[in-house]
Amino acid sequence: MNEGNYLLFAIKFYNNPQAVTRDDFESDLKRIRYIKRLLKRYKNTGELKVHLILNHLIILFNVFDDATVPLLFYHLEEDLWSSIKSFLVFLNRVPEYPRTKINEIIVDENCLKQLQSI
Repeated sequence: MNEGNYLLFAIKFYNNPQAVTRDDFESDLKRIRYIKRLLKRYKNTGELKVHLILNHLIILFNVFDDATVPLLFYHLEEDLWSSIKSFLVFLNRVPEYPRTKINEIIVDENCLKQLQSI
């Protein structure tokens, strides 16, 4: 995936029967930016808004299904990957096949511990 086909990839897998305009699509896609912002805050301050991130992820999986994982990893910086993988492990959404670089990422134990406590 690259900058040229990122949007086409997202459009191809977008499935939201209630969305009728482009703004609806863009609003759903912005959830990735919100997650990114929340994970950066966690990395910088230690404050993790578990429920808010879970809500955004659940909505993304509802509208993009399995395409959510590559969209997230494309949009997030590598230093945030271990945190997002913790959420994906918690939600049981880490793809087992095909084996990719995602499978080799170590989960953020603190993040996973907070997820398991809810």
